[in-house]
Amino acid sequence: MAKAKAKKVDEKALLIRMSDSNLTFADGAQDIRRRKVVDSNGEELGKVDDLFVDQGEEKVRFLEISAGGFLGLGDTKFLLPVDAITSVKADELRIDRTRAHVAGAPRFSPELVDARFLTNIYEYYGYEPYWGAGYTSPRYPYYPTVP
Repeated sequence: MAKAKAKKVDEKALLIRMSDSNLTFADGAQDIRRRKVVDSNGEELGKVDDLFVDQGEEKVRFLEISAGGFLGLGDTKFLLPVDAITSVKADELRIDRTRAHVAGAPRFSPELVDARFLTNIYEYYGYEPYWGAGYTSPRYPYYPTVP
């Protein structure tokens, strides 16, 4: 039996923020931005501020979650793999991690989004990276893909 090969990560075109692109969803219901995020204990964590898309496969790979602050000031941003989503509803999505776990994640800064940072995020959350040989797309009511 042949082993699955890992995809090579292109350092220059890893991910792009959906809001910084011309990409759209064929079905508007798949756009989970602005929905509140609820942790595995049922506590509100924040809201989905943006989505990071793998340009090569045009699939959403990460949620940019905004937590805290007032009127957008003082928000803390977290990058969370879409693999953490357990359910999606019209006004919220639930994840399989606690608020404390997400708060302890490697600090997110748009300038730091490179292969090493993404590897650290996947390792922290315990998921296979999307470019890994054993990666399978997450299962939940709708997997955000960009047509």
